Formats: sequence, C-alpha cells, structure tokens
Amino acid sequence: MLTVHQLSKSFDLHTLFHNVTFSLNHGELVGLVGANGCGKTTLLRILAGVETADSGQVQRPPGQRIGYLPQGFELDPALAVGAVVGTAAGHPQALEAEIAAAAVALAERPFDPDLQERYDDLLRRITTAVPGRAAAILAGLGLDDVPPELRVGRLSGGQKTRLALALTLLDDPTLLLLDEPTNHLDVEMLEWLEEWLAGFEGAALIVSHDRTFLDRTVSGILAFDLTEPLVRCYAGNYSDYAAQVAHERERQWASYHDQQAEIRRVQADIQRTRHQAEGMEREATSVRRGGAKMKMKGYKDYQQGIARKVAAKAKAREGKLERYLASEERVEKPARRRDMRLDFGGTAHLGRFVLETRDLAVGYAAQRPLLRDLNLSLAAGARIVLTGPNGCGKTTLLRTIAGQLPALGGVVKLGPSVKLGYMTQEQDNLDPRSTPLATIRPAFGGETAARTFLAYFLITGDEALLPNAWLSYGQRARLALALLVAGGCNLLLLDEPINHLDIRAREQFEEALDSFDGAILAVVHDRAFIRRFAENLWWVEGGEMRVS
Repeated sequence: MLTVHQLSKSFDLHTLFHNVTFSLNHGELVGLVGANGCGKTTLLRILAGVETADSGQVQRPPGQRIGYLPQGFELDPALAVGAVVGTAAGHPQALEAEIAAAAVALAERPFDPDLQERYDDLLRRITTAVPGRAAAILAGLGLDDVPPELRVGRLSGGQKTRLALALTLLDDPTLLLLDEPTNHLDVEMLEWLEEWLAGFEGAALIVSHDRTFLDRTVSGILAFDLTEPLVRCYAGNYSDYAAQVAHERERQWASYHDQQAEIRRVQADIQRTRHQAEGMEREATSVRRGGAKMKMKGYKDYQQGIARKVAAKAKAREGKLERYLASEERVEKPARRRDMRLDFGGTAHLGRFVLETRDLAVGYAAQRPLLRDLNLSLAAGARIVLTGPNGCGKTTLLRTIAGQLPALGGVVKLGPSVKLGYMTQEQDNLDPRSTPLATIRPAFGGETAARTFLAYFLITGDEALLPNAWLSYGQRARLALALLVAGGCNLLLLDEPINHLDIRAREQFEEALDSFDGAILAVVHDRAFIRRFAENLWWVEGGEMRVS
C-alpha cells in the first residue's frame, strides 16, 4: 500500500533523515517512534503529500485514500459541529443526488478519468454512510454530547483534537497517517481506539508516545536512530522493539569492549616487538665496537639483519592496526544518548499535613457542580493519580486546589510548609512572548547558569532565545517542567505532564519522580506511567470520586 525508497530531508543544513526505505502492506499497523524533533511529523507530512522530500520516492497505488491526522489541526471555527460531521460521514440523500448527476455526466463523457474517479468515490462514500456509524465514532471519542449546532471555535483544545480524529476515521481511508492520535484521550477512549484499529482493514503508520497503546495496536516499529538521521525497522510491538534495542546496545558494548581489549593486546605486542628490535640493534652495535670481537663480523651482520626484520614486522603490525581503526570493520563506541536530566532534589521538607479538602464542591455553576462532597487528604510522599473520563472535573479540581478557581463549597487546606507547583495541560504559565532563557533566568544568578540548566531539559543554543510561542509542544512541556524544578516545589499538581514528551523523556520523568521527596497529584492517562507511578488512584466518574 505504501513504498518509500531512499527518502531524505534537511532543513538549514541540518539533516532530519536520509535514505529512509520501508514498505507498508495491507493490514499492517506500524508505530513511528523517536525523540521529539527528530523528524517524525515531517516524514508523515511527506507521506501525506503536504510536504516534499529533498530526494527519494514515495509510491502509492492508484485510488489510495489517505487519512492524515496532523498535530494541532485547526478546523474552521465558524462551522457547526453537526455540519462538519455530516459532510465527513455523508448524507445518503445528498450523495444519491450527486451520484445521479455524476452518472449523467459520465454518460456524456465516458472517457473522462477525473469524472470516473469522482463517480467511484461517491459510490464508495454512499456504501460507508451507514446509519449510526458517525454516532458510534463520536461516542467512542467522547463527543456524543456535543450539540450539533455548537460552533467548532467553542470546542476545547482536546475536543478539537478528538473531532479531527473522528473526521479522519469517518472518511473511510485505506491508509491512515496518525500524528499522536492518543493526545487528549482518556483511558476509555484509548481502549475504544485500540478496538477500532484492531478491526481496521487498511494500513496505518502511527506516531505515538503511549507505550501501552503501541503494545496493543502495532505489529512493527519504525524507529528514528538515537545518534544518526536514520530510520530502522523492527518487528513486533513497542515492548519487543525496546527489548531488541537494549539487546543490540548490550551486544555493541560487549563488542566494543572486546575490540578495545584486542587493540590494547596488539599495541602491547607492537611495543614488545619494537623493544626486541632495539635490543638486537644494541647488541649488534656492541659487537661492532668491541675490538676483541671483530672476528664476529658475520654474527653482527646477521644480528642487524634480524633486527631490521623484527622492526619491519612491528611496523607492518602498526600499519595493519591503523588500517583497521580507519575501516568500517571497527566497532564504534555506543553513543551517549542526549537525555533530559531532571533533579527534584533540594525541595523544602514537608510536614505530615500536606493537603486536605472538607466537603469540597468544584465547578463553574453553584447549582451544577462537577464534583461535590470531596473529603480528601494527601500525606507527605504521596503518589496519587487522578483519572477518569474527559470533562469529568479533574482539571477543575486541580485548578481549585491551586487557588485559580474559587471553591463552590467547602474548603481546601494546605500545610504550612507546602510550596505548590502547578503544571497545566496548555502550559499557560508560559508567556508566549518571552523566551526559555528569559523564563528561567530569574531563578539563577546569570545567563550561563540559566543556559546550563535549560540544557538539562534539552533546550540548547538558539532554542533558548526563541519565543515560547514558537517552541514545539514537547519543548514547551520541557520548559514547564524546568520551571517546577527551578522553583523548588514540594507539592506538585501535574495536569497531563507527559502528554507531549517522547517515550525516553517519559521514562526519565518517571525516574525523576521516584527520587522526589514531596507529594504529587497527577492527572495522567498513560497506563504505563500509572502502573509504575501510582500508589493510589482517585477515579472520577458521574460526579463522584472513588479512592483506591
């Protein structure tokens, strides 16, 4: 269904990838993984025909229907949700009228290829315009309660993302190109999408940082190399890929250590041979200078000849070693990965009392609170995941605890030693007109210290001087994390903190939280993260909180 041959792309003399070659067959679902900024989105845009490659070929069969879900897709804000969905799903009566008109035109121009293609597409669309199909997809993505007359511009960011995904699925594609479709999906929606993809008959290439989602959906992985602008193919799901990479890395380290030991052995042998030649030369010189030994002239000539042969042998071995070190046979030292370094050390000590709510009600209308009668408590060192369907009140609860929203009833009490840090989904605590350097610099004495700190979060060079609004989703997430770290907070309220982090950064964030001494309340839908991190779950559904 898709063949890619030696595809290459560069920006401003920076090579994103080169010689990318792979094929995607009917029925295959493949994950595309790699660090933020490595070129995953650019590759999808090239495959979708939105962008062009510098070199290489993309071959698709005639009539292939591509469903492309980009990141940050913006719909026309003036359109009504019902009209947008209706156009994508197709109204049977309207389609029948269009088919009839196309048939008449085709009878007049039977050899018009464009007209024939439009007629075939209309026939396809009417066969997929099954009553209830659109409603099922909208319900699966949590959009079934959105009024049809509501303007797209009134939807939340998460709702827009899910609507864009619904429209992509409704178009009945044969090839899906999905760029982070799992963002803004709760656990129930993730499971629905996994089930939908299991029944999908076409092929799909999916960019996702959700490890559990990839484990449950894909049978192959295309991975951007950690150190080179290359893409490598692996069989199996994400866990299979991670195990293969770990094995390859261990094998490369073992081969490298064996090679280094052999190099040291050869170098020592060369040195011994040189010393042997030098010793034989000294002995020949001693024979030449000793008057009583002049009768041994034949011996000294012999000794010098042997010395030259031994020296030549050392020289030959040295040349062979140099050629080996310059050849492709040499095993390269495994490159150190450019990892994000998080250190939550140095936080203020928390007392036993951290957070308590009494008969708390939260929401935006006193007569219709999203949550009520909340009697909750957090102790020092608590690791709590707050989860539940989208729109159930999780973010509202965090905003109320953080003091950004007034409580509709009851009280929130924080301990006297609490220094609260709140990371929002939208990173709206970042001034879009400021830069990473200006954002972080107040916490440090000078520019050098601030730049060094930003480098821990993989924001380096000119990136530190870009307006925050120009940063990628992943860069803004890392900058928001940097603010928490620099602030020395001991109670963290994290609203989807890993949503735009790549898999390696998610793993490092998990590792950093392991060593954090304070308390954490996090809204997360990443099931791998929840399994590793959560000591307790606060589950929200139907206006009620269930603690487990």
